[in-house]
Amino acid sequence: MSRTFTREEFYELVWSKPMTQLANEFALSDVALHKICRKHGIPNPPLGWWAKKAAGKPVERTPLPPLTSGDRARTITIAEGHLKPEPEAMAAVREKARLLASSIEAEAETPSHAVVTETLRALRNAGPPTLQGLVSVSGPGRVKVEVSPGSFDRVELILGRLAAAGDTLDVELAADESGAFLKHQGEMIRFSISESYRRHKHAPTEIEQAQLNAWKKKHDKALRRGGWDVVMLPDLPRLPEWDYVPTGQLSLEMQAPCLYGVSPRRSFRDAKIQRLEKMTGDILVGVHVLAAAMQEDRLRREAADRQRREAEERRERALRERHVCERRNAALDHLLQEIGELDRLRRLLTALHGELGDRPSGRVGEFMAFAELRLHENEQALRATGLSSRFESERLFGDDDDHDFRPPVSRY
Repeated sequence: MSRTFTREEFYELVWSKPMTQLANEFALSDVALHKICRKHGIPNPPLGWWAKKAAGKPVERTPLPPLTSGDRARTITIAEGHLKPEPEAMAAVREKARLLASSIEAEAETPSHAVVTETLRALRNAGPPTLQGLVSVSGPGRVKVEVSPGSFDRVELILGRLAAAGDTLDVELAADESGAFLKHQGEMIRFSISESYRRHKHAPTEIEQAQLNAWKKKHDKALRRGGWDVVMLPDLPRLPEWDYVPTGQLSLEMQAPCLYGVSPRRSFRDAKIQRLEKMTGDILVGVHVLAAAMQEDRLRREAADRQRREAEERRERALRERHVCERRNAALDHLLQEIGELDRLRRLLTALHGELGDRPSGRVGEFMAFAELRLHENEQALRATGLSSRFESERLFGDDDDHDFRPPVSRY
């Protein structure tokens, strides 16, 4: 969870233990801790200072300089670290965001913001609470919220601090027709705030107990009379089985797609010693990390899709080339077959002319005239002009060789 210090408190802390030890306690690198000190004008012990002190030699502290008029942060916020292993890129994003979050003014005034105003207006005009004692709002221009009326002021404070601190960490609280979101580096992260509730067995109220007693009297009286009085007896009053009580404990949930290989924190809840309105830095650092993970995941998916498309294109090109090659080979085989048939026809006519002379008659003569005409037509078709016309009509040996190719259906 976040820890907030005054400049004086942080100065005392820096000079109370070595920077590497303090950085480990904050789950920061010592480089990041040095940057936080420089950012807030806090001097830290020079190299060798702790060794001299350990050896009993006299050492002096560098005094804490006063705040100048240009300084914005009078407090230093150390956002919560991440103790589990995470990818190097995400760890770098987290550390950079925590450095920015150190300038958040935890108790600063929260200026008016359109999304906060619209959300609170909708909450206060939403009508009576549900059975669980909660009021629910969502929709255009609003944060999705489900809390009890007693938590309205806290919701306003939480949203106001997120909006105000967002300038420090480059996170925008905005909304569209679908609702509100936190935006960083082009990534839109929708979120909601909800309140938990408890349930316990319903205990009849005084009015309900009076209704039960009245029904029992009527029931006993009808039993004594018997007959139709029992049949006409009204039903036993129905009471709820459970009573629901809002706990006042709020949680903020970020909505994001399932990410490959990483699980950035998306949920922030009230704890025993820190409430949600004190976790602004943690939430906005979480937005940075989640946005970076979403970008990385999208790039990975895009790269995978690109590789898949390229593989499909290579496969399609190979199938197209095979299709063209098969058509050309089939055309060549057909031409060679035609040439062989012409050669046989030529030999047949030569043999008949040798047997019958130049003026054959009768049916054989009629056949030979037909065969010679056929031979002439086919010879013309096999010349360059005839082949060009054929290839044009059949779309062969040109840019349109693949005109009847059907690409395979994608499996994805």
